[in-house]
Amino acid sequence: MLMNPSLLFLDEPTSGLDSTTAQRIVHTLRELAEGGRTVLMTIHQPSSRLFYMFHKVLLLSDGNPLYFGKCSSAMDYFSSIGFAPSVPMNPADFLLDLANGVSMDGFQELDQTGIKQTLVSAYKTNLSESVKSDLADANEYNEWSMNDQKQLKRWSNTWWEQFSVLFIRGLKERKHETFNVMKVLQVLSVGIVSGLLWWQSDMSHLQDQVGFFNFSAGFWSYFPTFEAIFTLPQERMMLEKERSSGMYRLSSFFMALTLGDLPIQLVLPTIYYTLTYWMAGLKPKPGYFLAGFFITLYNVVCSQGLGLAIGAVVMDLKAATVLGAIISLIFQLAGGYFVQNIPAFMKWIKYLSLIQHTFKLLLGSQYRPGETYPCDGNKTCLVEDFLPIKAVGGLDGQATSVIAMAVMFVGYRLIAYLALMRIGATRKLN
Repeated sequence: MLMNPSLLFLDEPTSGLDSTTAQRIVHTLRELAEGGRTVLMTIHQPSSRLFYMFHKVLLLSDGNPLYFGKCSSAMDYFSSIGFAPSVPMNPADFLLDLANGVSMDGFQELDQTGIKQTLVSAYKTNLSESVKSDLADANEYNEWSMNDQKQLKRWSNTWWEQFSVLFIRGLKERKHETFNVMKVLQVLSVGIVSGLLWWQSDMSHLQDQVGFFNFSAGFWSYFPTFEAIFTLPQERMMLEKERSSGMYRLSSFFMALTLGDLPIQLVLPTIYYTLTYWMAGLKPKPGYFLAGFFITLYNVVCSQGLGLAIGAVVMDLKAATVLGAIISLIFQLAGGYFVQNIPAFMKWIKYLSLIQHTFKLLLGSQYRPGETYPCDGNKTCLVEDFLPIKAVGGLDGQATSVIAMAVMFVGYRLIAYLALMRIGATRKLN
């Protein structure tokens, strides 16, 4: 009913209801049918008022048709073949008696089987051909209509309507999961401890500052990745059910999921970076802070895409978690901080590492080429000559990392979307 279906099957929708409620339901269904929908239903012992509300009735006995046509013509048809009630009675009760082989007059000498066979033969003789002819005409019209109407709508709602409903539903479902007390305390605890460990570090402790940026890049890669990994496997059953029912387009679901998670996912890193940046004693100018802040958010949305891709491809929470941990660990090791001299045959990994690109961008947001720091007593050294900074290609080439992360942002989500296409896809019947 919510999907506004063109065809509706109902199995005894009035069973167990009082006559007034049953009449209201049948009246509502009749209005739906008159609005252009096809409603097929079985009904248990309807009253005469309910019986005459139907447009057509199909009477079966042991799987054999005894009558198909207008309700108002049913009694006249059975009277014409010799089956008429001896006293006025509910037409539905009379038809059920005939379906069970019970006759009031005219055929008392026949047993139940004989009465049923007589009715089946009468249907084949009097109604079968006309019913087949009507159905053939209807089929020809439907084929013509389908060929003529190239713009026939497949969906009952527009893409935007589906997106809006799914977007709002997603916000309501996940806001409590994201902002539960434990997650907020987790981020606050990590932020406060990190700020205290790197408390008011300056350029004389360049290694500590570089370590802070590497930790921030890693933490805000792990956290959103594992948050997103759980999303699609947990929604698999609902997605299968709703997609197989044709409730919405996959594109509207995926876009609502992606955009709905973004504002929620970005709140916690905002709290973390705002807290730790000033506690760590980094450059107090707003431009430096905002550059690092937006790079962190960029890392979060890219890592979220990685998590969605892993979850969509694997669709098993345990396996996806293990795979996510392995990939995150490899990206961390190839990030340029722990291993500066990566063997040539392994260097390709660092170009796939979100942590490496984020680490490079964070360094570029804080330091400039030609900037110096105190080293070896009273000497000064160039910041770009510091080994971990040299390992990520120095302070140049920031645009390359931005583009690489943009490709990952789109690519991971494309992988997730393609993987979801196999979930709950409806198949056309030949």
